Amino acid sequence: MKYIRAALWIIFLAVVPGIADAAVLLDRVVAIVNQEVITWSELYHNMEQDAVPQVRDMKPDERAKIFKSNEASYLETLINAKLQIQEAHAVGMGVSPEEIKEAMDNIKKKYGMSEEQFRESLKKEGFDYDEYRKKLGDQILIGKIVNQQVKSKVVVSDADLDRFIAENKDYGIGSEGYRISQIFFRKPKKNDDKKAVEEKAREVMAKLKAGEKFEDLAKAYSEEPMAADGGNLGLLRKDQLMKEFIDALAVLKPGEVSSPFWTERGLHIIRLDERIAAKDPAEIRDDARKELTSRVFMEYYNKWIKKLREKAFIEIRL
Repeated sequence: MKYIRAALWIIFLAVVPGIADAAVLLDRVVAIVNQEVITWSELYHNMEQDAVPQVRDMKPDERAKIFKSNEASYLETLINAKLQIQEAHAVGMGVSPEEIKEAMDNIKKKYGMSEEQFRESLKKEGFDYDEYRKKLGDQILIGKIVNQQVKSKVVVSDADLDRFIAENKDYGIGSEGYRISQIFFRKPKKNDDKKAVEEKAREVMAKLKAGEKFEDLAKAYSEEPMAADGGNLGLLRKDQLMKEFIDALAVLKPGEVSSPFWTERGLHIIRLDERIAAKDPAEIRDDARKELTSRVFMEYYNKWIKKLREKAFIEIRL
């Protein structure tokens, strides 16, 4: 399997414009992390495995451009991973075969896969079985060292939480909320021009009934900055909305579109994308604690990574 994968990788290099010439440098060192090296082939192999489906489905030359533009940032990710694994080994941490097996069994259980289906899925994702076990073991080891040296030190007190909520007054939803998309026509300066605006709205409504997408029509017709994003207004609280919006939303189910309605700003056509139930203070506080804990964790984690890098020997040759 490894010989086949190596052959396929070299074939991939040979057919990608701009990358083929680098095939002769397949194993050149692109970074040294203490006593370990990262090769060019390791870097690209990892990028290939971690690529999202949209990138994997690209033509080889397009995919090569994406990889090339992300070489430096992805190399930093690999360096940080090496440093964390090295730190774990330095304090005597390891991962047993039983831990890896348990993790793999949990993945199979989560997605309802048999052993055969699991192995087939790995092949589709670009992994052979042993390679995946190794990568999973590294992730478990990184999780252990991060839990010991970072996560265990993250403490969010009630005073910290009170301050966070006070400084982020819009955090959480104290009242009912909505995710809304909109097609908007500005209010004309002359009342006589309102009929022309209403005619545009009728034309849009006809297109919607004919099956055209709301997002496409928003981009084509809507007269506001959010038009470029398909009219997406994001999440809004009920107490942030004008009465005309609340009245229109009251009769809509998620996915339904309102009839055109006027406000002092102009003519609106809105789609209710999602209705969010109001949260009680305890829920808001719980959500805020999770958010603050996550922020504090990332702050500690970034400082820890910085310290690992400062005490390490790192040479980048990309």
